[in-house]
Amino acid sequence: MTVIVLANCPAGLRGFLTRWLLEISPGVFLGSPSARVRDVLWAEVRQYSGQGRALLAYQTNNEQGFTFESHDHAWHPVDHEGLTLIHRPNLANPRGETRASQSPRQGWSKAAKRRHLGRRDNG
Repeated sequence: MTVIVLANCPAGLRGFLTRWLLEISPGVFLGSPSARVRDVLWAEVRQYSGQGRALLAYQTNNEQGFTFESHDHAWHPVDHEGLTLIHRPNLANPRGETRASQSPRQGWSKAAKRRHLGRRDNG
């Protein structure tokens, strides 16, 4: 089983993929091509995706039973002790600060600042 998910890709690429896979939802393609065909399709997706992004997931003989690849995507596969996990960047906090080290925004009341930062005023 192979799944390819496209976002913001040209319509021509979607048409190309419908030759080999079934489009079950806009930008979501599903099928069972051979490994060779899957690799050729993924090469075409990477070459012609333009400003878009793409994900490929397919069955394989490992602990999880599948593997996946990404192209121009903010979420990246990471190997963690033999398991493939997704690393999602923290877009709400791009500098990597913890919540306690962030200074509250101007204009908040003292109670709201304490509630936001999880601090209690003992005095």
